[in-house]
Amino acid sequence: MGTGAPAPVGAPVGALVGRPMPRVEDGALLTGVARYADDLPVKPGTLHAAILRSPHAHAEILAVDTAAALAVPGVAAVVTGADAQRFASPFLVGVRAPMEHWCVAVDRVRHVGEPVAVVLADSRYQAEDALDRIAVRYRPLPPVTSIVQALDPASEPLHPALGSNLVNSRSFRYGDPEAAFARADRSVSVEVEFPRNSCTPMECFVVLADHDAAEDAYEVLSNFSGPFAVHPVMARALKVPGSRLRLRTPPHSGGSFGNKQAVFPYIVLMAVCARVTGRPVKWVEDRLEHLMAATSATARRMRIDAAVEADGRVLALRMEQTEDCGAYLRAPEPASLYRNHGNLTGAYDIPDLAVTNRIVVTNKTPTGLNRGFGGGQLYYGLERLMNRVAAELGLDPLDVIRRNLVAAEAMPYRTASGGSLDSGDYPATLEEAVRDGGLAALKARRDARRAEGRLYGIGYAAVVEPSISNMGYISTVLTAEERRKAGPKNGAQATASVAVDPTGGVSVHVSSAPQGQGHRTVLAQVVADVFGLRFEDIRVNTDLDTGKDAWSIASGNYSSRFAGAVAGAAQVAATRLRDRMAAQVAGSLNSRPEEVRFAGGKVFAAGNPDNALSFSRVAAAGHWAPGTLSAGHGPDGREAALRETAFWTPEPLKAPTDADHINSSACYGFIFDFCGVEIDRDTGAVRIDRYVTMHDAGRLLNPLLVEGQILGGFAHAVGAALYEEYAYGDDGRFLSGTFADYLVPTACEVPVPVILHRESPSPVTPLGAKGVGEGNCMSTPACLANAVADALGGPVPPLPLTPAKIAALIHPPEPPRPAGAGASGAGAVATPAPSASGGRGLTGEGSREVPAPPEQVWAILLDPKELAALLPGCEALDRAGPDAYRAEVVVGIGPVRGRYTAEVALSDLDPPRSLTLTGSGASALGTGRGTGHVTLERTAGGTRVTYRYSAEVGGKVAAVGGRMLDSASRLLIGQFFEKLVARAGGAPAPAERPGLLARLLRFLGLNQ
Repeated sequence: MGTGAPAPVGAPVGALVGRPMPRVEDGALLTGVARYADDLPVKPGTLHAAILRSPHAHAEILAVDTAAALAVPGVAAVVTGADAQRFASPFLVGVRAPMEHWCVAVDRVRHVGEPVAVVLADSRYQAEDALDRIAVRYRPLPPVTSIVQALDPASEPLHPALGSNLVNSRSFRYGDPEAAFARADRSVSVEVEFPRNSCTPMECFVVLADHDAAEDAYEVLSNFSGPFAVHPVMARALKVPGSRLRLRTPPHSGGSFGNKQAVFPYIVLMAVCARVTGRPVKWVEDRLEHLMAATSATARRMRIDAAVEADGRVLALRMEQTEDCGAYLRAPEPASLYRNHGNLTGAYDIPDLAVTNRIVVTNKTPTGLNRGFGGGQLYYGLERLMNRVAAELGLDPLDVIRRNLVAAEAMPYRTASGGSLDSGDYPATLEEAVRDGGLAALKARRDARRAEGRLYGIGYAAVVEPSISNMGYISTVLTAEERRKAGPKNGAQATASVAVDPTGGVSVHVSSAPQGQGHRTVLAQVVADVFGLRFEDIRVNTDLDTGKDAWSIASGNYSSRFAGAVAGAAQVAATRLRDRMAAQVAGSLNSRPEEVRFAGGKVFAAGNPDNALSFSRVAAAGHWAPGTLSAGHGPDGREAALRETAFWTPEPLKAPTDADHINSSACYGFIFDFCGVEIDRDTGAVRIDRYVTMHDAGRLLNPLLVEGQILGGFAHAVGAALYEEYAYGDDGRFLSGTFADYLVPTACEVPVPVILHRESPSPVTPLGAKGVGEGNCMSTPACLANAVADALGGPVPPLPLTPAKIAALIHPPEPPRPAGAGASGAGAVATPAPSASGGRGLTGEGSREVPAPPEQVWAILLDPKELAALLPGCEALDRAGPDAYRAEVVVGIGPVRGRYTAEVALSDLDPPRSLTLTGSGASALGTGRGTGHVTLERTAGGTRVTYRYSAEVGGKVAAVGGRMLDSASRLLIGQFFEKLVARAGGAPAPAERPGLLARLLRFLGLNQ
């Protein structure tokens, strides 16, 4: 897996680091004894929470009536925005903008799924049942659903005090881009949009919260993954100092890839619930809640202009980036836009740069950390641009990349915007990938397939992968004057503690919650090498308790920090402790401290290995007889303590300069990818034929785990490129609330890439390691898009590259449907249709013979009692005015069932020939509205009732039941007409079909 490059000076070169060792974590996972947050015991009297969420994308809250919910047996309390205003404060916002984000909606809702109320009950079942009893009155407002709309000054402001939906705009200038464009041979431009997508971990959010009234303190256990810079944000929102918010993490986490950072508003919300009720509270998020309202990556719209020479050399870039952060700038946003500010020019030597960054809000779920965290958005634009340069100049795309890469002799390379690319030989790495990855054979395959008339293309991408984020990069969103007032922010502190017990056992603790990376395995390798011990002698604890463990606000699992920063901090702590033990035992070995060696479980003098003590004996002396140690202990005995905590921060990470230069990450890996794809000419489906990914991630601590990280990032990226998209209607309705609609690829859809490595140890990190877990999320979408462009010989549709989008480019539009081809008869099919507002739209038409004259049918339709009997699920129907009714209806679509309050009106009455029926309804499950036109035609046997309707639904029904809506609507319409026939004197409606058990008993002859 690796090339065996030497470790940097000062790094341990032992038997374990660099070996592909299997993960020690897997035993607990595979045997089912791993303990996740939901597996941990709760305190007696714990209440269970269920959250009522907004069905509207944008609306004012006029009233919240909780009386009926409070009357449900087992319900202890219902928490609303009024409680939040009493016990909490709005969250801090990352830019200076007048907007308020509360843990639960206060005055208005700004995205579908925003919490409106929380029911606390003795069980989750009781809490869920009570949600339907909460009556919320809304006044819908015009939604803002796209970046273009958000930039329109006429759009409805999400935050009235802000006055618009453009939250922040900053322009940056580095070098002299104007002069570069003036002297360039030509300018090449590209405009792209990167859509929202998310991480979808196996385990959703979990929060267990308790309030200590005597101390006015909170204790919370949650699968929060950091960054712990959000800890003071949570404490401030709860109106307590940080010392009174004790946050603990569980032993295991079912994945995160960044998005469990977004559990923090729910930590505050459940803490408020615990305070209101005076009892512990537990909340477990379900999958719909997670997809709909947890978090997603930002959507970004980019335009990039390049000043280009005739040979493809890029002299300067002019970038415009607009970031959609959703309804609120939730911490740490707008970090997605600024995390890569130091590496905006990627792996390329481009000295001049102009950038305009804009941040907008829309009526969608707030954004946050997501694997790649802004890198996929940046490189999709940059690598599509490089591909366009090659196309417009008639050059080989690979030659354009070669011509622009940073040269090896330029390392460490200072980018135009201030990043410091620390190490590597990018050109040599590319050539090695081309050779070992078999590019020549892939090109021959492409030529052969094209000769057969098939659509085959090759794509490339070259990116730098930033790791160990500088806390100061986010402050680049502020002006230099604003930064001076706020105070400097910089660094990336990592924390690790190493202790030796009296028996010689070594324990390690780090302030980084693992999400599947193999923390325990790698840390045991690192520390065992430092002390010359066996792998199994090291015990690693990754639980975090802010009340007693060493941590900093930079702690957490994010920005590919583990190998470079966290494992590096453990190596620093272990080395300090080892050196102190060497000083303490040197006299006993008749040696100087620097000559003492640790290996094979022994401690000995380098010049006399036979003069040795066992490691366990040295450890025991440090605990049982510190006074006998020959050196290194002070008068208070502190120097003899066999425990060391290291706080490490990389030296190159400084605050932004007054000229807005920022080294936004400590170190930078390099990735070069190429791939071959074939497109089915009939369906438009993309098949990845071969994918090669070359990584320079510095020193590889465990090649086996590195391969797993790359495979995981690649699978995530394939989903973003070809399958996954957070889909919203034009009215903000969320449309992808299940894995039937949000298409996460499985192992069947993700090919195994060819993984290559070249190691260039970083001079910045203690172990020479760089990040590796996020890189393919940055490189793969662009690489696949470039391959599709090569196959099609032109532009590509927006991501994800679904078969429908590509087929639309391959094939001419289908002819319109012939007039009069509509369905007819009682079995007419309801078909999904685009709705004017972008919700789940349905249209349908059909007819049915009713054995009664039109006058009788008309009378039935206009009689409230008769109409109530006809409407499926109608429990009550009251007249609200002339030809207007208010109905209580219980409707179920698949797994979703709820009570709707519907407003029904009749219009265009032409008795007894035709009428128009309109209705709208709302419930905790969502909203719905529709219009139907009914005509009555006299026939020999009675009346032919012909209907034509259009309808749309939103909220939970649209998100979960979307694929069942057409069949559900057929069923409901069928029930309506069966009842109408029966009321009009025809044959009675057929009896309900026996249940499965009854049919089984009848089949067995046990029930007649």
